[in-house]
Amino acid sequence: MMKSQAPAVIAEAIAQGVQLATAESLTAGMVAARLAEVSGASAVLRGGVVSYSSDVKRELLKVDADLLETHGSVDPEVARQMALGALQACGADLAVSATGVAGPEAHDGKSVGTVFIGWARGEESGSKEHHFVGDRAQIREQSTQAALQQLAVILNKASSQ
Repeated sequence: MMKSQAPAVIAEAIAQGVQLATAESLTAGMVAARLAEVSGASAVLRGGVVSYSSDVKRELLKVDADLLETHGSVDPEVARQMALGALQACGADLAVSATGVAGPEAHDGKSVGTVFIGWARGEESGSKEHHFVGDRAQIREQSTQAALQQLAVILNKASSQ
């Protein structure tokens, strides 16, 4: 079990005065919960959107309806747009998102363990594809860690500039 990145993420966000938000599908709030476990998180954690259904991704996070229709919810551009949506919905400076297939069945033609972690900060945004192995709980846990890791990478990049 690797050590959670959450304490480092919160500490770095506080140091930089960066407000955080999450948009979560398969992790259903686990990323936000992990951040909130850290003492002092209230200084930087604005909130999160659990967008398990495509309707919520579309309506609350403003993910493009045609994109969801043609590519399904497990897609790199969906992940990117989810992060952008969380940024706006929560009034944050940096957002991370997670969408993917935890199993046990494939979804939208994507195999179990396919996960996209999205991020958005200011004018910049993107997403990263992951392929995790394990049962549903393990894939959700690995996805949570990957999202926290993505936040850490972006914050560390900013602090080293």
